[in-house]
Amino acid sequence: MLDFITINTHSSIRIDDGIIIYIDPYDIKEKTADADIILVTHDHFDHYSLEDIEKVMKQDTVIVCPETMEIQAKGLFVIKSAVGEKLDVKGISIETVPAYNVQKSFHTRESGWLGYIINSSSHGRIYIAGDTDITEENRLVRCNIAMLPVGGTYTMDHKQAAELANTIRPQYAIPIHYGTVAGVPEDGWKFSRAVDDDITVVVKI
Repeated sequence: MLDFITINTHSSIRIDDGIIIYIDPYDIKEKTADADIILVTHDHFDHYSLEDIEKVMKQDTVIVCPETMEIQAKGLFVIKSAVGEKLDVKGISIETVPAYNVQKSFHTRESGWLGYIINSSSHGRIYIAGDTDITEENRLVRCNIAMLPVGGTYTMDHKQAAELANTIRPQYAIPIHYGTVAGVPEDGWKFSRAVDDDITVVVKI
C-alpha cells in the first residue's frame, strides 16, 4: 500500500510521483543520483547529511531547506524557505509548515525549521511533519497522507502522534522517526493501535 512512498530509515523518505522527491536523505546505502527535489527539514545530522545528499542528487536537483540553514552542497540550486510559504518547484506545489517542540529545547520555534506539504495531482496532499510536537499550526493541517514522528524524546511519542492523526484525520498515516536514532521498532505498531479505525495506518519501517 502506498508503494510510491519508501521509508529508507528513520525520517529518510523517497516519494516517486512521476518526479522523485527525497525528504531528509540519511543512511543511503547506494548512490542513486535520481533526486529531482530534496526537502530538508532542519540541520540535525539525521536529517541533513551532505554525504547522503550527494548520493541521491544529480546535476539539476533542487534542494529546499529552511531559510535559517546553510546548505554546503556545491553546484546545486537551493531554495531557502520560511514557514508558511507556498513554493512551485519543478511544477510541484509545496507548502511549508513550522516544526518545533512545545516543551523541549531540541527544536525551537525560533529556529524556523520546517515540515512540508506536497500537493500531488495523483495522491492529494502529503504532509511530512518534520521533527515536531503537536502545535497550533499542525493541528490545522489538512492532508490525505500524513507522515508523523512517533519515537518520542526529540518529537512526539506514538500516543501524541496518534492524537494529532486523529485530529487532522488523513486518509492514511505513516509513522516515521523511530527505531534507530530515537524510539524503538515497536513504536510504529503502537501508533497504529492508537489511531482511529477509519484512518489507515501504513507501517513502512
